[in-house]
Amino acid sequence: MTVRILLADDHALVRRGVRLILDNEPDLTVIAEAGDGAEAISTARAEKPDLAILDIAMPRLTGLQAARELSRLLPDLRILILTMYDNEQYFFEALKAGASGYVLKSVADRDLVEACRSAMRGEPFLYPGAVNSLIRNYLERGLPPKAITDREEEILKLVAEGHSSKGIADMLVISVKTVERHRANLLQKLGLKDRLELTRYAIRAGLIEP
Repeated sequence: MTVRILLADDHALVRRGVRLILDNEPDLTVIAEAGDGAEAISTARAEKPDLAILDIAMPRLTGLQAARELSRLLPDLRILILTMYDNEQYFFEALKAGASGYVLKSVADRDLVEACRSAMRGEPFLYPGAVNSLIRNYLERGLPPKAITDREEEILKLVAEGHSSKGIADMLVISVKTVERHRANLLQKLGLKDRLELTRYAIRAGLIEP
């Protein structure tokens, strides 16, 4: 399937160069262009592209502002930021705004095509300097807090092993109601829907053998 792309940059020459790179690929095609962030939003709403490539520094609305609005209006749209700025703050803001990747214009001819394909696979694309920023940010913050408590992890393991709420309650010497509350908390915290998804999560987390 051909990926339909919206390209937004306030420099027509840049758009022309990027379009040449993308249209040269059999699975990528630029269907629309925009010269600023506001135009990018209106064009995306009208054309419904699969992927939007946004410059950061654009008039009316910046690429970051446009990305935030597009993420809200068109949640299925993938977004890439294409920029001249090798800048940590912009990079983190782009991720917060809903971008799937951050590509530097200086290496667009090398990285942009792969970034488009990564975004469409649902995978992030980060240039090497961005990876270093992420690692540094992670180390400076220290280890992230554990997503679930030890008791919730214990109950998750037992649920995934197929035990009933009553069986778990008897094993842990707690009430069935408490088990159900922990299960509900697990589903909510982990963004899961049912026992099957809890089991899959437990396997991925290494709590039980597949």
